[in-house]
Amino acid sequence: MDERPVRPSSIRREDVGVLVAAAIASLALVWLTYGHLAPTSGMLGFVIFWFAGFIGIYWISERELEGPLIAADKTIAVIIGSVAVGLLVPLLAILLFVLQKGIEALHVGFFTTDLASVGPISKPTDGGALHAIIGTLEQVAIAVVICVPVGLATAVYMNEVGGRLTQLVRTLVNAMSGVPSIVAGLFIYAVWILEFHHTFSGFAASLALSILMLPTVTRTAEEVLRLVPDGLREASLALGTPEWRTVWSVVLPTARSGLITAMILGVARAVGETAPLIMTSFGSNVVNKDVFSNPQQSLPLFVWQQYQLQLKAPLARAWAGALVLIILVLVLFTIARIVAGSRRITG
Repeated sequence: MDERPVRPSSIRREDVGVLVAAAIASLALVWLTYGHLAPTSGMLGFVIFWFAGFIGIYWISERELEGPLIAADKTIAVIIGSVAVGLLVPLLAILLFVLQKGIEALHVGFFTTDLASVGPISKPTDGGALHAIIGTLEQVAIAVVICVPVGLATAVYMNEVGGRLTQLVRTLVNAMSGVPSIVAGLFIYAVWILEFHHTFSGFAASLALSILMLPTVTRTAEEVLRLVPDGLREASLALGTPEWRTVWSVVLPTARSGLITAMILGVARAVGETAPLIMTSFGSNVVNKDVFSNPQQSLPLFVWQQYQLQLKAPLARAWAGALVLIILVLVLFTIARIVAGSRRITG
């Protein structure tokens, strides 16, 4: 018997062989029992029984080869990996579907032109979404600048400072997380536009988006701060460091990666919203780089307005806009994760 130590997380050629053999054996077993002997049939039931048989056979095989401890560890790893693949399949299906629908209108000019000279019956390749891309980037950036400091400060207050208002603040944050997005748009429309007599603008849209982002950023940041070991705080305070300095120099740098994740989740909450933008930015067919005056377009609103026309060319532009929005979000998230990873390594 091989006495070499085996790390449970290591992957060897023998493990791949066991994995493939278990998949084939469970497929044959389920095909024989479920497909020919069972009184019921159906693809969903077949897949469920196949996966259950695969996990069972794989666990038994690994238990006989490596022992129960490593077998349990590897079986859990296979289950988690299978769930990850199962979640990836719908995502790829959505991407392929949107790509198929929007590829007709996706061209170089889509990123360099607007709809100033485009009509409802123009070709799908006429015009583009430059004005919507600029609007989305500006509105989300301003919303992040407004929301992230407030959200982090609130999370620090609830987790690090505390006080009589902690429970009240936490209750309000939880209540805000369930507010429909249209309510945020109505609030900004009533206060910013009607009460203070400001015009429709990208800044008004940013205010509405920041309201939607705030509870997500705050709740996630609070959970991240709870994960910072108390020993770090105690060591800093024992050296005579003030509490505010401990939070600023010890707690926040330690939780930097998680706080960036909180910001990413906040952006994901707001970047695809359309309802608040209808009553705040209003939309436009031309490029408007000034977020503080005149209506401004954004990608979600662009998609909604083009889809409403129910004509061939606008529908193609709507699907192309949806594809660009997905790509833009993926790029922003990738950049944020790279920045978080590099800071964690060098910090």
